[in-house]
Amino acid sequence: MLTHYDYIIVGAGLYGATFAYCAKQAGKTCLVIDQRPHLGGNLYCEQIEGINVHTYGAHIFHTNNRQVWDFVNNIVPFNRYTNCPVANYNGQLYNLPFNMNTFHQMWGVVTPAEAEAKIAEQKAEALAMLDGREPANLEEQALCLVGRDIYEKLIKGYTEKQWGRACTDLPAFIIRRLPVRMVYDNNYFNDAYQGIPIGGYNLLIEGLLDGVDTLVNTDFFAERAKWEAMADMVLFTGKIDAYYGYRYGKLAYRTVRFETEVKEVPNYQGNAVVNYTDRETPYTRVIEHKHFEQFGQAVYENPKTVISREYSTEWGEGMEPFYPVNDEQNMALYQQYKQLADAETKVIFGGRLAEYKYYDMAPVIEKVLAWWAER
Repeated sequence: MLTHYDYIIVGAGLYGATFAYCAKQAGKTCLVIDQRPHLGGNLYCEQIEGINVHTYGAHIFHTNNRQVWDFVNNIVPFNRYTNCPVANYNGQLYNLPFNMNTFHQMWGVVTPAEAEAKIAEQKAEALAMLDGREPANLEEQALCLVGRDIYEKLIKGYTEKQWGRACTDLPAFIIRRLPVRMVYDNNYFNDAYQGIPIGGYNLLIEGLLDGVDTLVNTDFFAERAKWEAMADMVLFTGKIDAYYGYRYGKLAYRTVRFETEVKEVPNYQGNAVVNYTDRETPYTRVIEHKHFEQFGQAVYENPKTVISREYSTEWGEGMEPFYPVNDEQNMALYQQYKQLADAETKVIFGGRLAEYKYYDMAPVIEKVLAWWAER
């Protein structure tokens, strides 16, 4: 370790690791610190029974940006995994995203014209019930976008489990649009490139942080003055409200918890991700990690598999915050913190917690690359 660095990076997730990589390429010195016992943030994978288990939930890299795709593949090659989740509603299976396979499974329709007519009929019923007024909540909004059948079977229960409240109590703006695809295509993403690092995400993080000083089990706030004095600049990727000592109050977050289990079978559910869209099943989805990296006969070469049941819950102290709650109250509170952040001259705020916004992985890398391109 050095006694002084150009950058202290608080948080060893994708934002911090990518920033450190670019800084090193630019000839800058960095120290990356993280309070967790491992690097990688929510990308961290634990190997169980020879399978890379996504400890903090499924992460599928996808992008239309060739520069970003080339960047990550230069660190570690990615496989050809294609995200094709399945929805389980009380034992009935439906393909996602909403496409012709879904509509055939739901109504027996065969052609796009038949599916469009069915959706239009149900949307018209929902609009008639509003009698000219705007949707007042998420339920009314979803009904106007896709109709009752899709809403009741594939949206309502899953959304209520994710948010921990009834769809009638959620604001309409949460769902601006619900894409329906009039093609038989189960590929969840429209991006030109998608996949998983061959060997798991730990290899991506290790590649990004190769040659960079790192410390785990290190709480920035426990010795804040020491870390700030050790660098010309601080990149902070943690909770922005925590950085400012909750001066204006605490921002709200949602988090996810997992029950992970080894199954004594080679293939448990036949798909990496199965969403449980009924309200009665307590978990939102089951992830079978093997299917992210093992395909075809390779699935059966390992006699065991690992699954994780995913539960969405309100964030509490001591839990990992996953998602910001972007309602009007919390966004107004965030804007107060952002005003403080914008006035900083020696601190950069980056990532989902520091910027209080949801990020996919590719936009994180895109933003960091753009920041360094301007230097």
